[in-house]
Amino acid sequence: MKLITLISLTAVVIFTQAQAAEVKKDQTVTKIEDRKSIDVSKTGYKKYFTGGDVRIDPIYPKSDTKTHSGAYVTFEPGARSNWHTHPRGQHIIVVSGVGYTQTWDNKKTIIKPGDVVWCPEDIKHWHGASKDIAMTHLVITEADENGKNVEWLEPVTDEQYNSK
Repeated sequence: MKLITLISLTAVVIFTQAQAAEVKKDQTVTKIEDRKSIDVSKTGYKKYFTGGDVRIDPIYPKSDTKTHSGAYVTFEPGARSNWHTHPRGQHIIVVSGVGYTQTWDNKKTIIKPGDVVWCPEDIKHWHGASKDIAMTHLVITEADENGKNVEWLEPVTDEQYNSK
């Protein structure tokens, strides 16, 4: 009987240690000082934006979550992304300024602080600042099973940008 109790206690201890190993996972704090702003004009990202300066301030990489990433993107007046799609969609949360967003088959929409845009998967769209006012938005973008979160397409023409 003592042997069975000892085996049972050993199993409980091993099981409890395994649970404790999982529970010991802790929060990760990434300091703002450790995340550098990206001036798009000085990187390979430049080819994905037109009309003015764009800055990306990463918040967290996909490697932190395995599924999605987040960043603030600031567009100076007139700046905008190329047309693009997201294989798993994208949330856009406007935090300052005035901007535009447009899907391929829809009219341009004005977006302002507090507005939240959900762009479903594989919908061709663009977003950027208004003509006279810069715009910053927070984007949360999910990656597919291959780690891809965006498919970049052609630039937004001035005619498309200036459309009603």
